[in-house]
Amino acid sequence: MASFLWVLCLGFLAQGTLATPPRKPVNVPFYRNYVPTWAFDHIKYFNGGNEVQLSLDKYTGTGFQSKGSYLFGHFSMDIKLVPGDSAGTVTAFYLSSQNSEHDEIDFEFLGNRTGQPYILQTNVFTGGKGDREQRIYLWFDPTKDFHSYSVLWNLFQIVFFVDDVPIRTFKNCKDLGLKFPFYQPMKIYSSLWNADDWATRGGLEKTDWSRAPFLASYRSFHIDGCEESVNARFCRTQGTKWWDQKEFQDLDGFQYRRLKWVRDKYTIYNYCTDRVRYPKMPPECQRDRDV
Repeated sequence: MASFLWVLCLGFLAQGTLATPPRKPVNVPFYRNYVPTWAFDHIKYFNGGNEVQLSLDKYTGTGFQSKGSYLFGHFSMDIKLVPGDSAGTVTAFYLSSQNSEHDEIDFEFLGNRTGQPYILQTNVFTGGKGDREQRIYLWFDPTKDFHSYSVLWNLFQIVFFVDDVPIRTFKNCKDLGLKFPFYQPMKIYSSLWNADDWATRGGLEKTDWSRAPFLASYRSFHIDGCEESVNARFCRTQGTKWWDQKEFQDLDGFQYRRLKWVRDKYTIYNYCTDRVRYPKMPPECQRDRDV
């Protein structure tokens, strides 16, 4: 019986039906990979710099960025979002290029009134074009504890993960005439800022400054990427890193089922199904299995 189960297990492995999650992030202090960028007095450091807290008041928010620029890799942070009435606030974690044809990979957490769920918005810009918003509710309260938010980016796909659950993919569709972020290294950014002109119910809910300061906390400042100069056009280690290997060129069956679970239960907006904005479905949507 034991040998039968072993053979069965090997069969599942051969079929690629077992998930291959990204490697476990390495917990490192903030200053290993990041520096503050503005309103330095609105960032506090705890536990020797292993945890930071961003603060937003009616005068300013604040943010930080990576020291290096990266062309592909795996990037992760643990974040605990603004608790209570957070309407009008946005906590962002994103990658962004510096050159003219803008590339960007976005996590944006849109605050809400007390008792209503946070909205997680993702977006992808390639060659200066964005407008690929997707919005989901999370299946937990992101203000109660830290949760992991990560991006896997290689030549074949971009995958957004929440606690190792894939919530979105963006595949390389160059053969369909779509640009993919190949050639522009990106820095990693995070910020806490006021966006009450659009963030909550399209700007109808304004920030309640009587509740300021608004606080978001971060830890586990993990970067495992191909570090290059801003003007580099290729990654010198291409094909040699774990996130470059065959098992990370696509999700497997188990991961696609988890992605479908998110789609079915928690998605509240998907540009792929918005026929007002896109009378014809964008070509990448079918390949991304977003519909």
